[in-house]
Amino acid sequence: MSKIAVIGSNMVDLITYIDRMPAQGETLEAPGFALGCGGKGANQAVAAAKLGGDVLMLSKVGDDMFADNTLANFQRFGIDTRYVQRVPGVSSGVAPIFVQADSHNSILIVKGANAHLLPADIDAAAADLRDCSLIVLQLEINLATVYYAIEFGRQHGIPVLLNPAPALSGLSAEHLAQLDFLVPNESELALITGQNVDSPDSARTAARTLVASGIRHVIVTLGQEGALYVGEEGEFKINGLQVAARDTTGAGDAFIGCFIQHWTHDGDIRRAMEQAVAYSACSVTALGTQTSYPDRKAFARFQQQR
Repeated sequence: MSKIAVIGSNMVDLITYIDRMPAQGETLEAPGFALGCGGKGANQAVAAAKLGGDVLMLSKVGDDMFADNTLANFQRFGIDTRYVQRVPGVSSGVAPIFVQADSHNSILIVKGANAHLLPADIDAAAADLRDCSLIVLQLEINLATVYYAIEFGRQHGIPVLLNPAPALSGLSAEHLAQLDFLVPNESELALITGQNVDSPDSARTAARTLVASGIRHVIVTLGQEGALYVGEEGEFKINGLQVAARDTTGAGDAFIGCFIQHWTHDGDIRRAMEQAVAYSACSVTALGTQTSYPDRKAFARFQQQR
């Protein structure tokens, strides 16, 4: 089994289910609340692990009551936590999430200890990282650490996948060009390229500019419309599945976690995207982030019912 290195964030999700967002100065009663484990890096790691992936996690937790729960959660799914370290005197990362009745969500993030994941931490894990078949990154940690990890992957011949989320402008074109995989959604693709992206056709046009710049494979997630591929293997679209969505929180991370597990297993990009589109659709039919991600058996049942 190929090992996947996820270098990224963990968060404690503070999920409030609401009928609508309150106006300024207004207090509303909310119908529900849940506390869970999240963060883009952790979500992607857990999704891959639930599907049988062998995952090494590089992250930082705080010096608070959330840290033990986060570590135990990783370990419950068999994720290697040797490089998930505590930062004294610092809070863990938290993400207040507001989920409306129509399943749409609004999210705030507080990086906390995640801001303390530094290039030196990659050096400390170098021996184990060199044995991995894929490095997976997001943008909830320091940008300098992301760039250093991209350089590390290129230096050691390890493919690197970047999910450029949360969206940031002004990303280094030099570092983006070194990526094997870039997996943005439509708004992230628009910000990176400076182009209008409001349809699969415009997404395809924008993705082509990134491939021309040197990125080998660009995969654009299109929500319920599926996903689009532009890269060395040509251009194709995987259609989405129509499901009754209850909570779309973490759906993009579900896609990536499933994709990286399948791609590292057999190297088939189209097949991995097909599985990832289905897995993401399955995830939005349940509440929460990691709690909505099915394991292999539950995912197989979902696919059999389609």
